[in-house]
Amino acid sequence: MPRAPRNRHTTERLATDVALLVLAAAFALPLIWLVLSSVDPVAGLRVHLPESPTLDNFSGVLTEEITFRPMLNSLILCGGATALTVAASALAAYPLSRYRSRFNRPFLLTVLFTTCLPITAIMVPVYGLFVQTNLIDTTYGTALFLSTSQLPFGIWLMKNFMDGVPMVLEEAARTDGATGMQTLTRIVLPLMGPGVTVVTIFSFIMMWGNFFVPFMLLLTPEQLPASVSIFNFFGNRTGQVAFGELAAFSMIYSTPVVLLYVLIARRLGSGFALGGAVKG
Repeated sequence: MPRAPRNRHTTERLATDVALLVLAAAFALPLIWLVLSSVDPVAGLRVHLPESPTLDNFSGVLTEEITFRPMLNSLILCGGATALTVAASALAAYPLSRYRSRFNRPFLLTVLFTTCLPITAIMVPVYGLFVQTNLIDTTYGTALFLSTSQLPFGIWLMKNFMDGVPMVLEEAARTDGATGMQTLTRIVLPLMGPGVTVVTIFSFIMMWGNFFVPFMLLLTPEQLPASVSIFNFFGNRTGQVAFGELAAFSMIYSTPVVLLYVLIARRLGSGFALGGAVKG
């Protein structure tokens, strides 16, 4: 009799492992194609080992027009928009977390609702507004809109992380004469470092991969970020897709996101060092 439950448990575990392996393969297959095609001079849609690996695809895209200038545009655009999103999210989340009002819940529900709106649904009025305010084809205007579109989710995340910082620390700081801004910047934000890191990484990744917004709001080719310039590899001029160069450019394009995560991922595992602070 004891064998039936054990066999059932083994079968369920085997089925779970198979399902996880299928999901892992579904995610790994495009990455394998990307790596192999980037060094394949005759790359196509089929996944196969290149007969004569070469770095010609990388040397073909490592030019100012194709890679360096679009990557710099992306760093300026997404870096500025991310900094603005994190700062505005912290300032908006602080009163929502620390002060109780009957408008808090409706406001938070409205913020949550705005995260569900597709960006394409508001691009027509936004485009008209940018034309009337002379913000069209400007990097700072596009960064402002990217930050605005990411702000609702940033506020929601920041508020939830901020709720974990004990109020007793702020009360002690106010007793010593600290202002509200000093309390936020010197007490709350340092203690919720992992939360700020999550908002930073998430915001940067979402903006870095955004194609539609800069494609609509930036008109000058010299100002286009890498998320838009990658469209040139899809045969809009020659009618053919340069799969090898596309794979090489995609690997270069993903490097800043990977580096950002590696550089600040240590803060994600550090946790909220609140125990010692509260005891002290």
